[in-house]
Amino acid sequence: MLKSYFCAVRLQMYRKPLKKLIMLRPQRLIPHIVFSLFLLLGTGLSAQNTDEGKALFRANCGSCHNSNMKSKMTGPALGGVEERWADYPQEDLYGWIRNSAAMVANDHPRAVEVYNEWNGAQMSPFPDLSDDDITNILAYIDGVYTGAIGGPTPNAPGGEVVEEEASNMLYYGLFAILGILALVLARVISNLNYMAQLKDGTAPAQRKSLLETLTSKKLIGLVLFALIIIAGYFTVNNAIALGRQQGYAPEQPIAFSHETHAGVNKIECQYCHDGARRSKHSVIPAANTCINCHKAIKVGAKHGTAELTKIYASMGFNPNDDTYIENYMDLSNDELGVIYKEWISDNYLVGEGMEKLDKLGEQFVDDQWNDIVASLTNETKPKVQGPIEWVRIHHLPDHVYFNHAQHVTVGEIECQTCHGPVEEMEVLAQHSPLSMGWCINCHRQSEVQFTENDYYASYTRYHDEIAAGTRRSVTVEDIGGLECQKCHY
Repeated sequence: MLKSYFCAVRLQMYRKPLKKLIMLRPQRLIPHIVFSLFLLLGTGLSAQNTDEGKALFRANCGSCHNSNMKSKMTGPALGGVEERWADYPQEDLYGWIRNSAAMVANDHPRAVEVYNEWNGAQMSPFPDLSDDDITNILAYIDGVYTGAIGGPTPNAPGGEVVEEEASNMLYYGLFAILGILALVLARVISNLNYMAQLKDGTAPAQRKSLLETLTSKKLIGLVLFALIIIAGYFTVNNAIALGRQQGYAPEQPIAFSHETHAGVNKIECQYCHDGARRSKHSVIPAANTCINCHKAIKVGAKHGTAELTKIYASMGFNPNDDTYIENYMDLSNDELGVIYKEWISDNYLVGEGMEKLDKLGEQFVDDQWNDIVASLTNETKPKVQGPIEWVRIHHLPDHVYFNHAQHVTVGEIECQTCHGPVEEMEVLAQHSPLSMGWCINCHRQSEVQFTENDYYASYTRYHDEIAAGTRRSVTVEDIGGLECQKCHY
């Protein structure tokens, strides 16, 4: 009786604020509470999302704009872009990103200024980007530019920004708060149920405990539903990412630096990868291409003889007297070691200003030759002679057709469009995702040299539209670039 009295008093105290809730019946509150939880979660995730911005940047912007946001590439450096548009409404910047040509046509002062600064080069339109998409891209750009995402590495030339995965601590904290809130709401529902039953005179002798609440069928069903959704999300994402290796930068048998060759020494990409202009494959250059330069440049500025000797040893070139070794393929690794150790030791003596090797020098020579042997041999290739087995980085599925010559020679696409700022890479990495969506977006946005190429003379309707002023340009999509058979034959 006493317990019932106190319960009745407590019910009377909360009658007014809880009247509507009780009238709804507690079991009807569950959908509303679940909806509120998802709404709260959605609100937390709809804020600026730099992970989304990173993916959108790479898919839409990375082919023309430098990923460090500080250096120019095909397009301007994007760091500080919001500050440069600060004198105009945000809608103007968003409109510029979606369709720069329309902004220039309408004589927008800032749009015309950028257009003239880049000699009339127009940015590809992105009409499908939503405001949230652009907000996320700008947040990612600002994060990289200010150092909030990634940061300069001591070994990176010029303080190059290295992208890092954004911290997930915010999301873990959000889920923890939602979990606690769910427990609190579960207890509230349990108490409301009990008070409603008290009012109806059907209350049990004892309220449900927390354990009974957590093991109720409705809560278990909700948890299972959530797990199915989460599992499906990760399954689909992992299936989409299967076989992709964006950012892959394996260790190569020779520490070849694209930064030194393409960046510092300004060697044209197609001097080494000469297949890119004339065939389907760009080809890995043979060692004799290296010898064209390194017959004269025999000691590297960074690695000395350590890496260049690997090239010499692989093809039998003797740098001591600039000749090729006779019966080279018949020699053992130890016999070759005599020749190349002499070369290594001579350069060591010159560099150290010595006349005879000391113990440290002997160890240096042995270690360098052993590293050369280890780099050029493996279980199936026990001798250093023969082609250098480079580790492949860019790899498309077998059912995908891609022709370098079609893009490089006919399309006049810069290597950096797909491969990123190779001239800044000490270690080569896969820059672009090479996904189907990435290729399709490029075909939708890339304009072909339509009026200057006789191959397109048969497209009379497009020529007429350009002449009449109703069409500004023709994209790869317009001439069939999205047909399945173009890439899947």
